[in-house]
Amino acid sequence: ADPAATDDAAENLAGLVGALAVTSRVDRYLADLVAASAPVRDRLRRATIVLDPPRSGAGGEVCAQLGELQAANLVYVACDPVALARDTKTLREHGYELASLRGFDLFPHTHHLEALAVFTR
Repeated sequence: ADPAATDDAAENLAGLVGALAVTSRVDRYLADLVAASAPVRDRLRRATIVLDPPRSGAGGEVCAQLGELQAANLVYVACDPVALARDTKTLREHGYELASLRGFDLFPHTHHLEALAVFTR
């Protein structure tokens, strides 16, 4: 939700064809994509979506919208393993499989653990 961070991301993605950085509420943005034209939806089916939700997770509505979009891959950055487990269940119900999962100790000597989950269809 930080426009300056979005600008930085857009600059970093400039060399990647079709890459896009957006500042928006994810549920609203995904609703727009679900309602998009057939050519846009077809392109999304070959896409990889990177999702970095808040500590509470993406939630059922967002996971359902992702399932409707049917992107080929989802890369999910999680800071709460319980929320990730809950969202993994919902994503699996919508056709995704957990392809890989890695944990990262970015905050040594604390109970916090970051996770990177890759889902495929």
